[in-house]
Amino acid sequence: MLPTHALAGMAFALSATPVAPEFAGVALVAGLLGGVFPDLDLYAGHRKSLHYPVYYSVLAVPTLAAAAVVPAAATVFAGFFVAAAALHSVTDVFGGGLELRPWEATSDRAVYDHHGGRWIAPRRWVGYDGSPSDLLLSATLAVPLLLTVEAPLDRVVMVAVAVAVVYTAVRRLLPTVADRLVDVVTPRLPDHVVPYVPPRYRDE
Repeated sequence: MLPTHALAGMAFALSATPVAPEFAGVALVAGLLGGVFPDLDLYAGHRKSLHYPVYYSVLAVPTLAAAAVVPAAATVFAGFFVAAAALHSVTDVFGGGLELRPWEATSDRAVYDHHGGRWIAPRRWVGYDGSPSDLLLSATLAVPLLLTVEAPLDRVVMVAVAVAVVYTAVRRLLPTVADRLVDVVTPRLPDHVVPYVPPRYRDE
């Protein structure tokens, strides 16, 4: 789920603290934004339009190297933003698929690999977004952050954990709510807008 990705990006950015402590705040913000960025494609080709598990990972190497060799706000931000986006794209493989009810494990699509031109199958090591194991992962990632970061980023971490708790609590109810909303709203949408309704909702 999104809070897990945000916290993972920030946790990875903690590695900047011993190397360039003066840019630790920049790295944390970059990790947060990079961890969230891929999911901006939620309603436009989710896990394909902005998810690049191979290309982000390749790009992260020179950008992090540049941040290490020439530490500055711009290089540190770029390095940790790309690295967090790569982490997000890769770790989505270890969750559930793209189906509306991922606990049913009916989808063979986790993340699209643009380099290979194919969908990578979900491993389901973390169950699905909003599963108890996902919440446990969020809480685990939050611990070193809460012990390290200062205001206002510590509040961001606490809000992320709170959102994760609420999302996990209602996760299995959301498909039913979504089904009903789609049934009511879709017939009233202009024809050119309907294709933007994610297939997993239209298929249902």
